[in-house]
Order: sequence, then structure tokens, then C-alpha cells
Amino acid sequence: MPWRTMLLRGKRVFVRCDEAGELRPDGGRVEIRYKPNDGRAYMAGVRNLEPSTDSTVLPDDHCGPAVRPDPKATKGKSKKKKRGAKASAVPSSFPEAPADGEVLAYCDGACSGNPGPAALGAVIRSAGKELRLAEYLGKGTNNIAELTAILRVLQEAPEGPLTIYTDSSYAIGLLTKGWKAKKNKELVAELRETFDGRPETELVYVPGHAGVTLNEVADELAVAAVAARADLDAEERPY
Repeated sequence: MPWRTMLLRGKRVFVRCDEAGELRPDGGRVEIRYKPNDGRAYMAGVRNLEPSTDSTVLPDDHCGPAVRPDPKATKGKSKKKKRGAKASAVPSSFPEAPADGEVLAYCDGACSGNPGPAALGAVIRSAGKELRLAEYLGKGTNNIAELTAILRVLQEAPEGPLTIYTDSSYAIGLLTKGWKAKKNKELVAELRETFDGRPETELVYVPGHAGVTLNEVADELAVAAVAARADLDAEERPY
């Protein structure tokens, strides 16, 4: 089946469609890819997808072969492992540079009112490069902003072992402690599925507004995106 580009929570994705560009959902969900050839396929709810400015129907081979993460592959393991992530105790200090071959990220969400205008911010470092993300999400809650910030790091971070620092106890509970999602169920399901596709991911709690340098930067990026009411382009630079 062909593909077309659409927007999923402001992020461009490739979505399965028919020859006319129409979606053919199964149980309200369709196959998507975040990148054409990263080997990972996911499912997204149709109601979360929005048209993009480009409605071109792309051929089937535009996206390479891919598999969906199989949650059953971790059957019998702890709830932490089922979510594709593990949580670490709060360290006494917080790194600002990744170890060789690893990816380091700090992310945060901001919301003016709860609910209200929401945004995310993130700093991703690997191999001597830094990627900063600041994205306005529209009206939402602080929890939605925090969860989407982690999701965006998973989508944008280079391949390799990944450590994500977050000050959201809510997100860590949902992703590593088996908490049941009472709200934001589709977002949580998408986030869990994305985690399953990156098994070498570790979540670490970082105290918010405690002077941790990169956590403060992530917070500033999110707050700035709320203030600007617009997405800011990802910016890559040496550090």
C-alpha cells in the first residue's frame, strides 16, 4: 500500500493509505513511520492525525521494510522491562555530556494554566553534537507536555543507548512502574510502543527547578515555545 505524509501531534509522519490517498483504518488505527528506513513501524489513532501541506501519494517502497515492536517478546519479565525502559535512582550529580557511543537527553514540558497553552523543550547530546527542540503543542495539560517531550526525544534522538532525564514522576510511573493510564490513553500507548522500539533506553528522574543545567535549558525552551505560540526549528550545533 502507498504512503502519504500527515501530522501526528505536530510531527510529520508517513501514513499508510490507498491509491487515492485515503486512510483505511483497522480498529481506528493505521500504520505509521516516523522515518522511512529506520526499520520500525507503529500504529496511530486516526483521530490524532491531521493533513499536512503535502498530500502527494508516495509509492509503497518509499518506506523500507519494518517491524512493529512485539510486547510479548518480554513476557515473564518485570513491568519495567515490558515498557522498553528502565528507571534509575536519583543520582547525586547529573551529566552534561554523554559517554562514548551513548545519547544523553534532558526534556521538559510547560503549560500556561492546566489545561492551557502547552509546549515541550529538549536537549539531546551525542557524538559532540547538540540538538535542541522547542515545540508548541496547542492547548493541553502539563502531563501531556511532559509525555510528548519524552516521545519527541525518542523520535529525534540518534540511534544508540539513550538516557533521558525528566522531572515527571507521572511519566516515569507510567513507563517503568506499570501505572495504569486513566487519561491520555492514546498518547501513553504510542509512547509505550515507541519505547518498545528502543530497548536500550533508561529514564532518570531529575528534580525540577533545582539548578540542574540541562534540565533548566529544557524548561526554558518549553517556556519560550509557549510564549511564542509557535514551533521553533530544531537547531543542531557543536558543544
